[in-house]
Amino acid sequence: MLVLVAPGQGAQTPGFLTPWLELPGAADRVAAWSDAIGLDLAHYGTQADADAIRDTAVAQPLLVAAGLLSASALGAVTPGAVAGHSVGEITAAAFAGVLDDTAALTLVRKRGLAMADAAAITETGMSALLGGDPEVSVAHLEKLGLTPANVNGAGQIVAAGTLEQLAVLNDDKPEGVRKVVPLKVAGAFHTHHMAPAVDVLAKAAAGLTPGDPTVPYVSNKDGQTVATGAEVLERLVGQVANPVRWDLCMETFTALGATALIEVCPGGTLTGLAKRAMKGVPTLALKTPDDLDAARELIAEHGA
Repeated sequence: MLVLVAPGQGAQTPGFLTPWLELPGAADRVAAWSDAIGLDLAHYGTQADADAIRDTAVAQPLLVAAGLLSASALGAVTPGAVAGHSVGEITAAAFAGVLDDTAALTLVRKRGLAMADAAAITETGMSALLGGDPEVSVAHLEKLGLTPANVNGAGQIVAAGTLEQLAVLNDDKPEGVRKVVPLKVAGAFHTHHMAPAVDVLAKAAAGLTPGDPTVPYVSNKDGQTVATGAEVLERLVGQVANPVRWDLCMETFTALGATALIEVCPGGTLTGLAKRAMKGVPTLALKTPDDLDAARELIAEHGA
């Protein structure tokens, strides 16, 4: 059983979209998406520097566009389940037929702008904890006023809060944590700091007509599969201010009988977690079109 997953913010790197735009029809498709959302995706995916694509309002639609483009290059595939980390949930919603590509990009554009506005209210950020016991780390973070915004499994937790709180964490690490690594994101996502964005996104979602998932859609709110498009949208709205439980998603993949996992472009983060938490399950990250042949072989063996 094949699982298809989409990464979240922070996975983007300068120029990562360049080789994908060389595929037949890709440049025209990205140009049409760019016109639809008023953002030059090709420019940001090929020419912009790291600071430019760190901007939340740019990074989020860029990631969804890359995920959709790379997934379509795989050809016809029916995964046994789909899921996304943070903004990757919108990509996964398109995989599952809940949203068409244009609706997904329109929604993520509004999400990115709303979250960028929310992040501008207070200087906030996120840091990954390397090592340590998750229960000990979560208790320590809460003591410091920080939120365990991403519980990623394989022992990885991401803390979020104000820059002052994160500075304290750097000097006062939980027992067993080897290192605290600041992430290349522009705010404390999946915390109460994002509450203003929830209202904006709810209004945007109200204008959409979602379809019900055509394949099992695993929500990163709690790792549960979601049966209706209406509930998928409701969860997409709420998740901007609630923690991501990727650990529970991977537990669900295992329970569903996952035998392979492919992460769409810019892949790497989620396959890394799966290698540690889903031992024995083959994984593949779509980084460039050079990875497509290997991905198709994996699909032929494990996909529908």
